[in-house]
Amino acid sequence: MDWLQNLLFDENSIAHIVLLYSFVIAVGVLLGKIKFFGVSLGVTFVLFTGIVCGHFGLTGNTQILTFLQDFGLILFVFCIGLQVGPSFFSSFKKGGIAMNLVAIGIVVLNIAVAVALYYGLNGRIELPMMVGILCGAVTNTPGLGAANEALSQLNYNGPQIAMGYACAYPLGVLGIIGSIIAIRYICRVNLKKEEEDIAKEEAANPHLTPRMMHLEVHNEALAGKTLLQVRDFMGRDFVCSRILQNGHVSIPNRDTVFHLGDQLFVVCAEDDAEAIIAFIGPKIEVDWEKQDTPMVSRRILITQPKMNGKQLGEFHFSSMYGVNVTRVNRSGMDIFASRNLTLQVGDRVMVVGPQDAVERVANLMGNSLKRLDHPNIVTIFVGIFLGIFFGSLPIAFPGIPTPVKLGLAGGPLIVSILIGRFGYKLKLVTYTTMSANLMLREIGIALFLASVGIKAGANFVNTVVDGDGLLYVGCGFLITVIPLLIMGAVARLHYKMNYFMLMGLIAGSNTDPPALAYSNQTAGNNAPAVGYSTVYPVSMFLRILTAQLLILIFWQADIGKEV
Repeated sequence: MDWLQNLLFDENSIAHIVLLYSFVIAVGVLLGKIKFFGVSLGVTFVLFTGIVCGHFGLTGNTQILTFLQDFGLILFVFCIGLQVGPSFFSSFKKGGIAMNLVAIGIVVLNIAVAVALYYGLNGRIELPMMVGILCGAVTNTPGLGAANEALSQLNYNGPQIAMGYACAYPLGVLGIIGSIIAIRYICRVNLKKEEEDIAKEEAANPHLTPRMMHLEVHNEALAGKTLLQVRDFMGRDFVCSRILQNGHVSIPNRDTVFHLGDQLFVVCAEDDAEAIIAFIGPKIEVDWEKQDTPMVSRRILITQPKMNGKQLGEFHFSSMYGVNVTRVNRSGMDIFASRNLTLQVGDRVMVVGPQDAVERVANLMGNSLKRLDHPNIVTIFVGIFLGIFFGSLPIAFPGIPTPVKLGLAGGPLIVSILIGRFGYKLKLVTYTTMSANLMLREIGIALFLASVGIKAGANFVNTVVDGDGLLYVGCGFLITVIPLLIMGAVARLHYKMNYFMLMGLIAGSNTDPPALAYSNQTAGNNAPAVGYSTVYPVSMFLRILTAQLLILIFWQADIGKEV
């Protein structure tokens, strides 16, 4: 029976460590699906399962546990950066500025409350542990990873900060949802009126999707002018995908001459629609089935790497292939196919033209689902390589004894955001299917949480139950609730923000999916999802970066004073 003894308890056995991680992750994920009062803790239960196993002496070689912890964190943070990168900078554009200011205010106040509690308790709770409580209070696991990694740079030998995180996390989830409910009553929100306001706003500001319409040429000034001349004269970008002239339907190109009475099928941006109608002629009802030239409309998937990063106008589809591109679908959203639109691998392009011409364009673009099924691991590992290199660069700050490094969390995060947004300019194919991204993220965070839990388990009961566990819970609750109530009131009273949008903003500023699920269920519309997605990229970035900066700056400053 020695083989069984070694398998279960030999800390240096690879088989034992793999068995231990498999058990911790499987049990943790299953327990995480259980709902308490309609709220589940998800993958975070892996941490608690690891703590239990560590408490009963089921552990492994410390160096192996540390490697798996750091590698899991890198995978998780990098995949998050790739996901939020394309929308990170656009979230600061008009409409998202106020929401991101509120989210940044919540992050700053979370830190302010944590620092105030640290000094107010006269150091009863060490700053590293307070940062762990902060990460649990705002339900941000990547922040915990960043703080852990920062502590490793400083050769920290104190108690595992995951203990503070584990104490604060459950009440943090409930505190976020409770704050959403409290703001509703404090600000006397009328849900019916909020629904009406959302409906009015959507009616007054339609989504920026392509507008498709049939027009008849009534402007005499257009007679004898080519399509290119008309487009240049108007100064508005539009695509004329089909034209009816003399009873024949054809695909126009830049040299097609317009005549009075021609019927056009036009695709343009929503904002340009009324101007184009006024210039060309009125909208009409037509029967395109009378056409004598068979044509097809087809969505083609860009999978050819050589098209990545090139502008649509470079390919001259109308003149060279006899087809028109009317719109592009990216990440589930239709975008008007303007000539200066930058194409990316994974885009779905709507092409209109004769069957054989559309097939030629499909061959040019790739249109191979199988090719997209394989993740571009070159980009992933090039990004991780650059991220670790960037995170290892020392950055000197005045008054700080030791140069600050972004570390294994901050470096890959910043590089992945930049690659996700600008990678196509370096001919890097950044597209990965959502399922592949989620798989890598879940594996990464599961490895990280299991490692932290197993390492913290040995001393968890003594530190929490016999120590300051209740104090950790109380501090975490204050860190969660106070900033949300203050900034929630500011958003309602100063920015006049819709309550449903505010619900999503609060969930997104804490990167908390359970709070988003509650908000979606309460609202019954997509406003919470819009608020969540608007502030999520910036909030995630700040949560990860500030967690380690708190350690590297504040704690080092205190050490410097003591010395």
